[in-house]
Amino acid sequence: EVRLVESGGGLVQAGGSLRLSCAVSEYTVLDLAIGWFRQAPGKEREGLSCIVPGDNRTKYADSVKGRFTISSDNAKNTVYLQMNSLKPEDAAVYYCAADSTLYCSGSYYPVYYWGQGTEVIVSS
Repeated sequence: EVRLVESGGGLVQAGGSLRLSCAVSEYTVLDLAIGWFRQAPGKEREGLSCIVPGDNRTKYADSVKGRFTISSDNAKNTVYLQMNSLKPEDAAVYYCAADSTLYCSGSYYPVYYWGQGTEVIVSS
């Protein structure tokens, strides 16, 4: 079973930056698709981005394209989400998830294994 542990959340002022980490264990990221999601109170979980480290394939939701960057450090088996120009509406609990490498294309995001989440608070 894939284990995912997120970290890097916290309080940041609007316009600031944060980098979230998703540490993966039990499987190599090279054999997985890893995605980032967020869920704000009262809202549905939203897929933000995903990456297939094995072939560097990435995908972004329109809401974060140009502000967020997904990357992986394969030696550390960790996937990152660099978030810049943060807005108050970016405040949410952020989750990473893992799945087959098939699930990072078209409308598909990796959704089979989930981490526990890390909270991002953006002050205005």
